[in-house]
Amino acid sequence: MLPGEAPGFTLVSSEGIKPARVFPQWADFAKGHDPTSLPTTFPLMKNDEILSQITDFCRKADMAESTFGRRAVNDGKLVHRLREGKRITIDTLDRIQAYMAASMTGGVPPPRGLQVPPEKRDPRGNFRFFENRQKYLLFVHTCSEKRVVADRVALELAAIHPRPPALRLFDAGVGDGTVLARVLRATHQRYPHMPFYVAGKELSLEDLRLTLEKVPDRIFEHPASVFVFTNMFYSEAPWLTPSSPAAAAATVWHEVPLRGASSGEFEQQIAELRPFLEQNWRAAISPRTAMPLYERPVVLVLYREDHRFLLDSTIPRPGQTEANFDLVIASQPYRALSSVNFRAKRIIAPLARALRPGGRLIGIHSHGQDPGMEMIQAIWPGENPFSVSRHELLRAVKYELGSLGRDLNFNAYADNRSIFRYDMEALPNEVTGSIGTSTAFAAWNAAVYVAQIEDDRLAEMTQNGRTLDAARDVLRKYNGLWFLDESYVISRRRD
Repeated sequence: MLPGEAPGFTLVSSEGIKPARVFPQWADFAKGHDPTSLPTTFPLMKNDEILSQITDFCRKADMAESTFGRRAVNDGKLVHRLREGKRITIDTLDRIQAYMAASMTGGVPPPRGLQVPPEKRDPRGNFRFFENRQKYLLFVHTCSEKRVVADRVALELAAIHPRPPALRLFDAGVGDGTVLARVLRATHQRYPHMPFYVAGKELSLEDLRLTLEKVPDRIFEHPASVFVFTNMFYSEAPWLTPSSPAAAAATVWHEVPLRGASSGEFEQQIAELRPFLEQNWRAAISPRTAMPLYERPVVLVLYREDHRFLLDSTIPRPGQTEANFDLVIASQPYRALSSVNFRAKRIIAPLARALRPGGRLIGIHSHGQDPGMEMIQAIWPGENPFSVSRHELLRAVKYELGSLGRDLNFNAYADNRSIFRYDMEALPNEVTGSIGTSTAFAAWNAAVYVAQIEDDRLAEMTQNGRTLDAARDVLRKYNGLWFLDESYVISRRRD
């Protein structure tokens, strides 16, 4: 056990039961945080809306409300309880609506699915694209989130059950590739001789370039690997198939067999892809929602030419692709301010559908309630962008999937297992005594990046000097700066 670390989960090697790596401080930092209770209902409809539907149905059917309750859900006091403000579960609501639909002409139940109003985004507030790239890179290189997230994801490798012809992994937003590269090192350590199919979604060309710089070493250490990168949407990327026929017809599919046997040779050939990427890996901003969109879908496939025969059944082909992933990584795939319905319907539910039997999806997002938020609230009292908990998100995903989610397990876990900490990395003498401007600025940048504060508000505050004073106060109080993320797992039952 390393100094300062608390007991946690231990990786177990395939050769026997022996400690390999202890996850850092999994439980201590979560003490003192109130556990988030699991909601008893998902607030899609209010009681007055449900009562209005039931009342109209009973009037048209000439049926007593108590009779309706007994026939619909075997509860004669259902309507009475609703009028008293009692809440019902999603399953009860489904049974109510299914009974009313079956009793009407045609007998078709109402369609199931979350209502997601179009999310409009101010381009100035897009923290993972174009305008705020400097904030992103400074955060990545001054904080340990990528390393700690990769360690958390690696714990799931002990629970997956790969099947021939390859272990299949999908990263839903590869970013600069740090998490993916670290996870692949751990995956190679556990499965050194198993072919890998590694797929990743990334819209940003700059991030894709940083990721491709890490591919030569990975494909040299584990030559039986196929790397696939795409800029498609979350609902399309696992299958490499655009939903629009026009976009499907315009898809650019580029397969690159890498020649040679050294990482230097692979790096040179990948560097030669720059003109192709600059021409095709383009994104634009939607004039309606200000959301980033691809101009045309692109699929880039990389593998070693001397392993083509071995990987023939693993290499994807246009129109013949499948999802069926053993592990899906969804680390910070949505904005903190996005609605729970948007996260569930547009991102997590499609990724859950892409799991194969025995596969696991691990989701990670910011939790708040940490010194970083204390710094933000010193400037903007009451600010809290982390309003959606993992419990609410999983309930929304379960509702969205409907019957398709019956063979899935939704694991929110207790706080001491779900919530984990990462730090701003600084020398001890940088956060004690007189704190320099560069250290205070790095701390402030990390806090505003995690909290996703818009540039307009930042410009107003940087002129009065209060921001760096707030950063110094927090650094002195905690002898550093740290943040909390929370994780959850969706797993598909084995056949």
